[in-house]
Amino acid sequence: MDLLLLIIASLAGGLFSLIGGVLLLNKRVKLDTIMLLAMPFGAGALLGAAFLGVLPEALHQVHDIGGDESSILLWALVGFAIFFVMERTIRWFHRHHEHGGVNSHKSLIVIGDTIHNAIDGVAIGAAFLVNPALGIATAVAVAAHEIPQEIGDFGILISKGMKRSKVLIVNVLSSLATLVAALVVYSLGDIVTPIVPMLLAAVAGFFIYIAASDIIPDIHEQPQKRANIQAALLLVGIMIIPAAGYVIEDVFGLEHSHGHDSSLEATADEHGHDETAPEAHR
Repeated sequence: MDLLLLIIASLAGGLFSLIGGVLLLNKRVKLDTIMLLAMPFGAGALLGAAFLGVLPEALHQVHDIGGDESSILLWALVGFAIFFVMERTIRWFHRHHEHGGVNSHKSLIVIGDTIHNAIDGVAIGAAFLVNPALGIATAVAVAAHEIPQEIGDFGILISKGMKRSKVLIVNVLSSLATLVAALVVYSLGDIVTPIVPMLLAAVAGFFIYIAASDIIPDIHEQPQKRANIQAALLLVGIMIIPAAGYVIEDVFGLEHSHGHDSSLEATADEHGHDETAPEAHR
């Protein structure tokens, strides 16, 4: 059941994010309005997922294994820094290879988007290892912030001369990186369980970086009325994640467990009974 939910959530998160790009193919749609609504909402969803979902789960996980809870903050900072370096590197290559022509530009855009989608998949897979409800809520946050990004990617590729049909196909294939990465992380199961707290913390760092560096600064540059609307939508985005978590738990009948913790504790209890049973016979 959890695996099926993972597949559905990953596919939905990846493909739903293409809605903005598909709308871009329709010239009659006013993209300014979509971006006005989608960007701050997506930023809020990421912040809500990071601070109200992913980081608390990471702290709970590291506490259960007797680890240092302060290390979670360090790994969140590491995730923030890694994404910063990755983004700077991709942009540097973009400028460095400008003489390579349009094709090199398009390739870098597609590669960067695929890496981004894979990171989203890692986030979803790691969240599902802890709690399916958290995994679905994370997929919701991923889809929300990807909509404005895909609009940008579609627009750039079209402006570089790529045919609209090819842009759609390339982005659909790129979005599948979300599913592949999520399945890889989830399939590793017990192998990655010891590092899940650190992985979740790094993912939270990714989310915070995207919201704080790419989206929130843009809100401050908008006219007052538009900025107020975007600020309100950002707050709605923040609140939507915990609300979505509760709704998801009710709809799918998922208890707010802590994934492998419960199974490990149950196994430990069983082993405890097994070890004491011979003593009783003695």
